[in-house]
Amino acid sequence: MYLISSREMLKRAQKGGYAVPAFNIHNLETVQVVVETAAEMRSPVILAGTPGTYGYAGVDYIVAICKEAAHKHKMPLVLHLDHHEEFADIQAKVAAGIRSVMIDGSHYPFEENIDIVSKVVDYCGRHDVSVEAELGRLGGQEDDLIVDSADAALTDPAAAAEFVKRTGIDTLAVAIGSAHGLYKGEPKLDFDRLAAIREVVDIPLVLHGASGIPDAMVRRCIELGVCKVNVATELKIAFADAVKGYFGEHPDANDPRKYIIPGKAAMKEVVEAKIRMCGSEGKA
Repeated sequence: MYLISSREMLKRAQKGGYAVPAFNIHNLETVQVVVETAAEMRSPVILAGTPGTYGYAGVDYIVAICKEAAHKHKMPLVLHLDHHEEFADIQAKVAAGIRSVMIDGSHYPFEENIDIVSKVVDYCGRHDVSVEAELGRLGGQEDDLIVDSADAALTDPAAAAEFVKRTGIDTLAVAIGSAHGLYKGEPKLDFDRLAAIREVVDIPLVLHGASGIPDAMVRRCIELGVCKVNVATELKIAFADAVKGYFGEHPDANDPRKYIIPGKAAMKEVVEAKIRMCGSEGKA
């Protein structure tokens, strides 16, 4: 088995009325948990890495681990570049075997965003690589990128239609009120805006910042056209809290083969819950 683009996977999700969960991975353990759980539940899955993740773990290591996971569980996997901005960086990672890219030009003016994204689409189209882009801007923190809530901007439906037509992207990440990181209060999502975007955009839509959003709200987004749901922070918190708890009970512990186990178990619970939330169980 091998690494694939997300194009056909998300088209199937769109046709089937479910979403594919995209989990941010960081190391061997997160890949193991996500893929093993997805295989058990027969769910398609996307493994997403920010520039910081690839810088920390190493592109070759991440690619090799994910390829081995695909082979071990006999399921093709999508390894995805999450929130990447540099064209040369994307080229290098595509050359390393990655087949799914998010080019994030959302912080640029509309026309400049189109130019940047179109360049990536043109390149990726020659290598069977799917491309996601974002219009509008989420608040919160993703990797080292921090966006103040005052600088967040919701996606305009008319602009979204033009953006998709002119860039030729495979999937569109929309800003409808979600944010990276955890929410201080209950999130307020603009479902009417999402429905309006769905009316004028026929490609799969992506929801970023799903950690902490109630399941019912995410399911409503899926009903309105979201086919990929990104989850990052909840995995990290579950892992960290479980490992902290282990050290609280075993203050002299020093064997990572033991203290990482509860962290993996906690992440597994999150992955199981998100797969059920997305309705992707049994869809692999």
